[in-house]
Amino acid sequence: MNMSRQILVPLAAVAVFLLLWEWLVWINGWPNYKMASPSDLGPAFWEFKHLFLQYGWDTLWRTVLGLLLSVLVGVLLGMVMGLSRIARDALYPLLVGFNAIPKATVVPVIALLLVGLDDLNTVLIAFLISFFPIAVSVSIGLSTLEPEYRDILRALGASPTTIFLKIALPKTLPEFFGALKVAVTLAFIGTNLMEIVEPHGKGLGHLFDSGKINADYPLMFAVLIALAFLGILLFYIVVALERIFAGWAERE
Repeated sequence: MNMSRQILVPLAAVAVFLLLWEWLVWINGWPNYKMASPSDLGPAFWEFKHLFLQYGWDTLWRTVLGLLLSVLVGVLLGMVMGLSRIARDALYPLLVGFNAIPKATVVPVIALLLVGLDDLNTVLIAFLISFFPIAVSVSIGLSTLEPEYRDILRALGASPTTIFLKIALPKTLPEFFGALKVAVTLAFIGTNLMEIVEPHGKGLGHLFDSGKINADYPLMFAVLIALAFLGILLFYIVVALERIFAGWAERE
């Protein structure tokens, strides 16, 4: 029953959204060169199905690689800041300042620095835009560990490594997975920023740009739906991992 609810409720919400979208276009009498409707998307997907498969894969693997890199760097930075107050005081201003810079302004800089390395600069911008919430969440989780736990375990002879592995690390998992859900969407934003601002002839961002140049609104909206689908797919993969490794923290 619970599994059926978790599947049917999101599907029903998507169906209601699409119906409202179709109704809005119909009631305003918008032509598809002004605003595409859901009924226009099926033909666009079918006409460009091979491009959606090819470019969708380009966007997906580069986004996932950037996300994995952000997890690795974000966790390491979070551990350093969470376990050292000096490191936390030194790194927080730098991280906040960098995260405050609009990433659309960073894209041309990276593209110029890595001319010709299309995959690398796309993965890099996906990483740069998504590692911040992971680093902050891990840092907060470790820095807020109750000192009583440390004192009791030390009195029982536990080493710092044991305290970290048995208490500190599991405590950060709920915060980590919460940040990872945010990082998934941010990584897609980074990938598509690079694909649109600095076209490489790859990815769904390039396909969206082609639709914009040709004023093909159904194609443009079909790309947006494809991006949303990939984002939802990765989001639920993270949810599944969260239930495996941090299911104990879930409340009904």
